[in-house]
Amino acid sequence: MSFTSTATQKTSIHQFQIKALDSEKTIDFGDFAGKKILVVNVASKCGFTNQYEELEQLYQTYKDKLVVVGFPCNQFLNQEPGSERDIATFCSTTYGVTFPMTTKVEVKGNDAHAIYQWLTRKEFNGKDDYKISWNFNKFLLDEEGKLLDHFGTRTRPMDEEITAYLR
Repeated sequence: MSFTSTATQKTSIHQFQIKALDSEKTIDFGDFAGKKILVVNVASKCGFTNQYEELEQLYQTYKDKLVVVGFPCNQFLNQEPGSERDIATFCSTTYGVTFPMTTKVEVKGNDAHAIYQWLTRKEFNGKDDYKISWNFNKFLLDEEGKLLDHFGTRTRPMDEEITAYLR
């Protein structure tokens, strides 16, 4: 598997930027320094899509110390087939999502976005190797942009495993 030089040169998620969903704006992870960050690969037509509700609840409850960032991905059974505008509309009207969302990306394989290459490889993140096998995997990063923990699809956003880090 080849990796982009972008992933190999970064020591913190704060060094990454990505285009925001349905906008010309850029999400600069450096702007989140001093807060924890929860990165989640999301999809609109998944059995776990209702986690958007808890992701928004988590974001609103802890927004003084946490930023949630959703990464739409269509790599798992075509469960995010819509355009970026469709995704943005669905998230805001169905779940009231206000947390930042990125452009649609790949989260695994040779074409995985550099952020996901960094998150899933111990050689880059300094913590461990992680395999993303489905939607709604969660990566929690500390205030300095270093990886704290990874949570699988079945870990709900408001689960004690996650909220314990935010108290």
